[in-house]
Amino acid sequence: MYLPEIGPGQYYGFRVHGPHAPLQGHRCNPTKLLLDPYARAISGPVRWNDALSGYPTSSTDPDRDLMADLTDNSAVIPKCVVIDPSYNWEGDRPLHIPWDRTVIYECHVKGMTMLHPLVPEQLRGTYLGLSSDPILDHLRGLGVTAIELLPVHHMASERRLAELGLTNYWGYSSIGYFAPDSRFASGGRGEQVTEFKTMVKEFHRAGLEVFLDVVYNHTAEGNHLGPTLSFRGIENTAYYWPHPDGPRHYLDYTGCGNTMNLRHPRSRQLVLDSLRYWVMEMHIDGFRFDIAPVLARDDSGVNMAGEFMTAVRQDPVLSRTKLIAEPWDLGPGGYQTGRFPEGWSEWNDKFRNTVRAFWRGDQDRLADLATRLTGSGDLYETTGRTPQASINYVTCHDGFTLHDLVSYEAKHNLANGEENRDGSDYNLSRNWGVEGPTDAARTLHIRERMKRNFLATLAFSQGVPMLSHGDELGRTQLGNNNAYCHDSPLTWVDWTLTPAKQALLEFAGTVFAIRAATPLLRRRRFFPSGPRGEAAAKDLVWLMPDGKELSEREWRDPGNHVLGLLMRGEKGGNTQDSGGEALLLLLNAGGRTRPFALPDGRWTEVMNTARAVSPGVLQGNVSLGARSLILLRYQPAK
Repeated sequence: MYLPEIGPGQYYGFRVHGPHAPLQGHRCNPTKLLLDPYARAISGPVRWNDALSGYPTSSTDPDRDLMADLTDNSAVIPKCVVIDPSYNWEGDRPLHIPWDRTVIYECHVKGMTMLHPLVPEQLRGTYLGLSSDPILDHLRGLGVTAIELLPVHHMASERRLAELGLTNYWGYSSIGYFAPDSRFASGGRGEQVTEFKTMVKEFHRAGLEVFLDVVYNHTAEGNHLGPTLSFRGIENTAYYWPHPDGPRHYLDYTGCGNTMNLRHPRSRQLVLDSLRYWVMEMHIDGFRFDIAPVLARDDSGVNMAGEFMTAVRQDPVLSRTKLIAEPWDLGPGGYQTGRFPEGWSEWNDKFRNTVRAFWRGDQDRLADLATRLTGSGDLYETTGRTPQASINYVTCHDGFTLHDLVSYEAKHNLANGEENRDGSDYNLSRNWGVEGPTDAARTLHIRERMKRNFLATLAFSQGVPMLSHGDELGRTQLGNNNAYCHDSPLTWVDWTLTPAKQALLEFAGTVFAIRAATPLLRRRRFFPSGPRGEAAAKDLVWLMPDGKELSEREWRDPGNHVLGLLMRGEKGGNTQDSGGEALLLLLNAGGRTRPFALPDGRWTEVMNTARAVSPGVLQGNVSLGARSLILLRYQPAK
């Protein structure tokens, strides 16, 4: 509809008249003011009130959701806002940074800046604060090329959390797929749109791409006992996937109460329209899709050739953006790591688990580690994709921080109000002698070395590295591995630099600078399985400490914790011009130092996580410290 006298700043909402027949899946209720699914801005947060429910919440009847609550909610629900779409982008264009040069930094808009002393106080926690000079300088110093924002679609926190005095801080509870969350704006009445655009423009000026973590798999309306905020009251059976036993309830492949029904053309259109809007109007460079298999589900199961995936592949706008899948959901056949089509990259949980297990000293990890270091060809090469299909990470928002990964062996989530039942028990962590904080010098020493090992392994592996915010500063959540509900210093980045934190920050910047300057560490194609020619050496050789190629017995030895990787680059080859470069990566997760025989020739140390780099040329042997990593570069004779 067109209302000629309505202008920017106007508040509005919808009332939908239609059937209220929950047993048939219809939950229209005109006493409830609803948010427009296409609203470009929403006036403020959803604050919980009984009037937001479509049924009488005071009732104890197990069938209370079948009754209609007739309380008008217009006084308590936030309003949609008409915006002025004009904006001076000053020539801003997509950066199109190649995948092989991409380094992703996952972060939370608010958590990055709330404690930063150099960000102006009035901008802390906002889009404008995130794109301020102190943050941009920090990211560029790290060698980051893309920032991946935890959800910024307008969201509604769960009522249970509100009653506990908590909130859905991470934001995986969307209710407005076109509206930047007002939580992160310094102004009102639609100013969040302008401020978001300014943030993106500043990131692009600094040479950084912007990715969004998007949650199109479920909404904040939850299960059949959730609130009526938007979709439920407009067309419940179109937006949500009705349960086959009866449309009163929903299929739940997400663990969040409902599942978006992308089989329906209007729901599918909503998601595609939303994605195009963020690219064309907000200049976003890419997306990470939360619980992505849901988007590919139809009546046959997870269908990578289905309507949504096909539409994205054929779309002239979306097909040119960076697309990243979280490749698992909770439904049948929901684990889809390695199965997304060409054009998609994936969070590689196998990389995370293997690297964690190797460095904590687990047995029988060598063969799997070798596969992860070289781009996870077992997952992506057979489907015609490149190493850049693998988004490599050791930590992310969900789980332990890097500091906590080496400081805790059990989760400590009591503050979440669920008696420590929430959060994963499968952490593959090690505390190195003491659970949590300690003054023990030996424990602190090995923890710092293990952090360096993880960062160096991430930077020197084939694929696309992703760093979780604050890991380069030793950020801790005190052992909480599911801190989604805490908007507090527990989850905010602490920018106080102790000597240990300063050293870790400098180390992180160094390893990513080495990666950026070394094409051989970011190949666009997988290593070939054999020599390039009859007289040519192999591009990839796995070595034992005696300098010989790893034997079948050594590969199968469960107690073997030492691995050498010799990589050679092609001169002027069709992957990248690495100038005939050769690198030697040595890893020792064992508890004793091992001498390692170097291949013939002259070598220089590039990185050593056990000590300062040795100057000069090395020949013969190198001492590979316990629980350490060394990177060496071949030094041609002059």
